[in-house]
Amino acid sequence: MARIFCIANQKGGVGKTTTCVNLAAALQEAGQRTLLVDLDPQGNATMGSGVDKRELALSVYHLLVGLATLDQVRTPSPSGGFDVLPANRELAGAEVELVALEQREKRLKQALKDYDADYDFVLIDCPPSLSMLTLNGLCAAHGVIIPMQCEYYALEGLSDLVNTIKKVHANLNRDLKIIGLLRVMFDARMTLQQQVSAQLEDHFGDKVFRAIVPRNVRLAEAPSHGMPGVVFDRNAKGAQAYMAFAAEMIERMKTL
Repeated sequence: MARIFCIANQKGGVGKTTTCVNLAAALQEAGQRTLLVDLDPQGNATMGSGVDKRELALSVYHLLVGLATLDQVRTPSPSGGFDVLPANRELAGAEVELVALEQREKRLKQALKDYDADYDFVLIDCPPSLSMLTLNGLCAAHGVIIPMQCEYYALEGLSDLVNTIKKVHANLNRDLKIIGLLRVMFDARMTLQQQVSAQLEDHFGDKVFRAIVPRNVRLAEAPSHGMPGVVFDRNAKGAQAYMAFAAEMIERMKTL
């Protein structure tokens, strides 16, 4: 049975896509069959996986509106080895079209249901807003992984996201829970970041992953080569952190 996780945060620029792509590659390398679902019309996770969003015949848009099956849409990442449900600008149109469809917030869940045995992990990269696309991701998922920077504004955004997850859990998806918080773009030299990190550990306890992803130039360079950071330079500190995070995720699955 596939474990389905949303990588979500309503704040933009916090490393959701970087986390999704690198976790997918690290899990695949660890022997886990992995599918990455790109639900962001910007298609950054698609490009970061080495799939050209400009040349797609079919995308996750066609899957959500019922014009294609998952088997027709999925494509292997040439650099990461995992499968991708790719996205491009067409997906922005799905926001409007989904409103008129039955079970509009559960279209992704229904599409994934028949392929449950094909994967160990399904990772969903959500856009930085509570849209119909994000709602589809949250309704399909067993849990949410929240990447966040250790800064004051990030704490404010976190409380909003936790409330959103509670509402979806209460009304649409009783399986949904917070799996954990991943500290990303971490700079140990900054006292504020150390303080916020300590506050997170005090408040959320073991919901905070032990792995911490530092600020790392090699992770930022990797998407321009169409590769996950863990493949582009596996010896970089950022890549090592994501490998450790993948190992922690596999370990955590045994107790969920």
